[in-house]
Amino acid sequence: MRNMEKCSGAKVYTKVPDGGWGWVVAVAFFFVEVFTYGVLKSFGVFFKDLMIYFEESNSRISWIISICVFVLTFTAPVSTVLSNRFGHRPVVMLGGFLIGLGMMIASFARSVVEMYVSIGVVSGLGYCLSFLPTVTILSQYFHKRRSLVTAVASTGECFAVFAFAPAITALSDQFGWRFCLLMVGALQLNIVVCGALLRPIIIKPQEETKKLPKPEILESAFMLENEQTLTSLDSIDSGVEVSTSPKNVPSNVKTEEETLEMVGQVASDKAPPLLDFSVLRNSSFVCYALFGLFATLGFFAPSLYIIPLSLSLGIDRDSSAYMLSAMAIAEVFGRIGAGWLLNKKPIRKVYIELIFVVLLVLALVAFPFACTFWGLMVCSMFFGCMLGTVTGTHIPLVAEEDIVGIEKMSSGVGVYVFIQSIAGLAGPPIGGVLVDWTHNYGFAFYACAVGMAIGAFFLALVRPCRTGLCRRKPPLLCQGTQEMPEDFLEMDMSRTEGLSKSCQSLSGTA
Repeated sequence: MRNMEKCSGAKVYTKVPDGGWGWVVAVAFFFVEVFTYGVLKSFGVFFKDLMIYFEESNSRISWIISICVFVLTFTAPVSTVLSNRFGHRPVVMLGGFLIGLGMMIASFARSVVEMYVSIGVVSGLGYCLSFLPTVTILSQYFHKRRSLVTAVASTGECFAVFAFAPAITALSDQFGWRFCLLMVGALQLNIVVCGALLRPIIIKPQEETKKLPKPEILESAFMLENEQTLTSLDSIDSGVEVSTSPKNVPSNVKTEEETLEMVGQVASDKAPPLLDFSVLRNSSFVCYALFGLFATLGFFAPSLYIIPLSLSLGIDRDSSAYMLSAMAIAEVFGRIGAGWLLNKKPIRKVYIELIFVVLLVLALVAFPFACTFWGLMVCSMFFGCMLGTVTGTHIPLVAEEDIVGIEKMSSGVGVYVFIQSIAGLAGPPIGGVLVDWTHNYGFAFYACAVGMAIGAFFLALVRPCRTGLCRRKPPLLCQGTQEMPEDFLEMDMSRTEGLSKSCQSLSGTA
């Protein structure tokens, strides 16, 4: 029995509800997005204040978010194991507590190393424990509407950036960055309330199909059926009973039907693994994970460096803060549009995602060529729209059959985000080092574009890997039917040959 069934308050359905309590879970996911990625993307407004107070470079300050993103992604398998063992609700509540605790501790930091520990490690672990279980359980509540609901609920981070960027800027000017971090940490404790709303879901179909038995058991069933057929013919023709006839079969021998029931019962009683690494044997999933690895290089750096880029061009601080707001509003439309498009059927979602990624590369390349306020505003809106199409759909796509499917989504998401951890750690510092060397913020955007382009290459290989694998092993992966054992025919042929030889010997003797 699964551990999820032991959780109190679990909701039992005979099929995926596509609604019901899932709408409450969607609202909870919206606010989890507000207080996780919404805060991370707004952290760029603190950069100048932190650089001045700690007297550190861009790259050193960038490590705060880099360590946070690394811990968020590197501990994804831990989040998956804990969720499968104890349920999504307590894990998300624990994560919300750690997020708020780490941010409030950071408000009293006296060195940048203390910021690394408080925001990077403590809050980073909390982000992982809060976000991944929430998006996983939301995908379990929806099937037909999964892409659209997930995209709409994920707009929480966009509204958060739109509201937080100017609000934090104004609050920091009045009370300082320490008071701002303290208030943000207090607000993030609301994730504990969101976690309490994540009611576990159990899908129990009314008519569960029996699992196929092992090949050797199925082969024995064919042999038994063949012997029974031959026995009936022998008994009619010669009146001789063969020892394998149904009358002579011992009562303790299991029939085929009983064997099937026994195998199905054992398979259903077997507990699923807490983290299934067999997804790494799926070549299409490996390509998709490599896409996520390189694409992550372009997810966070633009939101971190758009304000410093605008300040370097002589744009005032208040106007620069609106760049993030414009980016956030455009991202809302991108997420909803992508969710609506991917919700249409029939459609090959991986190819649509590839188009979004290519457009995102073009948006990153366009930033260094903008040198005015309105030029940066247009680039920010275009980038935000394309970013929304990718970030709002890349994790739910793990549940598609082209990658791992809904059955292994929990383990697939854990491994997928874990592989992203390297890029999450290296992305912002690479941009910071390039800026320190060249004194040009445009190179940070070029680095993001290169990483995103490599990711697009691996994304383009996902579908070919799936179809190529099918052509190599059509009986197992494509046809889905069990081949008839050769022994079934060989026994008939050997029986016929034996009778003919006996007749020949009798005639020769005569």
